[in-house]
Amino acid sequence: MRDHCANGLARSLRLLAVAGLALLPVAAHASDEDPWEAFNRPIFKFNDTLDTYALKPLAQGYQAVTPQFLEDGIGNVFANIGEINNFANNVLQGKFHDAGVDTARFVFNTLGGGLGFFDVATHAGLQRNDEDFGQTLGAWGISSGPYLMLPFFGPSTPRDAVGLVPDGYAGLKGSISHVPTRNSVWAVDVVDSRAELLSAEKVISGDKYLFIRNAYLQNREFKVQDGQVEDDF
Repeated sequence: MRDHCANGLARSLRLLAVAGLALLPVAAHASDEDPWEAFNRPIFKFNDTLDTYALKPLAQGYQAVTPQFLEDGIGNVFANIGEINNFANNVLQGKFHDAGVDTARFVFNTLGGGLGFFDVATHAGLQRNDEDFGQTLGAWGISSGPYLMLPFFGPSTPRDAVGLVPDGYAGLKGSISHVPTRNSVWAVDVVDSRAELLSAEKVISGDKYLFIRNAYLQNREFKVQDGQVEDDF
């Protein structure tokens, strides 16, 4: 839960890269999915201000002093830890082949990639999945509900907000009992994730709130449907 709270600021901008790929058309009636806009916008402004004056400068400094190979390796380590969550949610969704891929990726990268520093699994043809409990609830037929901007957590919906709880307990970071070590791992993960998104900000156009909202809703629908989304617009 704690990791998701901190990663929320970085996650807001992760959507920009997705939106830039234009996976789905922009929702013509997105406002119908945002009846809480009067509440969401002030929260978005708070998150954006915190990112502008705190997280983004840290990410820029981190990127300036960290060699690219080291930055890539750190990102790979955290992605490898995330395979545990991918596995759990693929099992819950009945996608056992993908769960097997998650397991193989974790074993390959942990044993042959220096605890995940090198992504040898991808080079071996095992592509990474990206699953969470919000997607699992969607696969079970639970509606997402309206768009919801959470303080610190970032873009969400009621369904995805509920999914943050079990996801927060998945993985290895939450099991680290030594508090200073756990906090250090948590901080590096957040800053590294934000640094990866610095270049993605260039794709922003128009109203930033609307841009991120549309990107989030499209991206979540795309993931829940495993890419099988019809163009209704």
